[in-house]
Amino acid sequence: MQPSQNRASRTFMDYNSINHALDGICGLYERKIRDINPVGPITYDISDLYNFIDGLADISALVYDHSLQAFLPYDRQWIKQKLFQHLKKLSQR
Repeated sequence: MQPSQNRASRTFMDYNSINHALDGICGLYERKIRDINPVGPITYDISDLYNFIDGLADISALVYDHSLQAFLPYDRQWIKQKLFQHLKKLSQR
């Protein structure tokens, strides 16, 4: 991900699964909420999370495909779709 237009802000994160990566993205947003309001509750909905993702200069995911033995790139729309599915599944538990 790259939070700002400054290329030096580019950060790479490594996760063991797509679900862990999605949790990591939620965690980044929750830290941002905590930075803005350190004593308030952390509450947000999917549109807030989408706005956070859309506000980043760049975000993408490289997902390893075992059958191809290669990493496949996915864009912010794919990430948002996966986040929606992931959070929906978590809410049904």
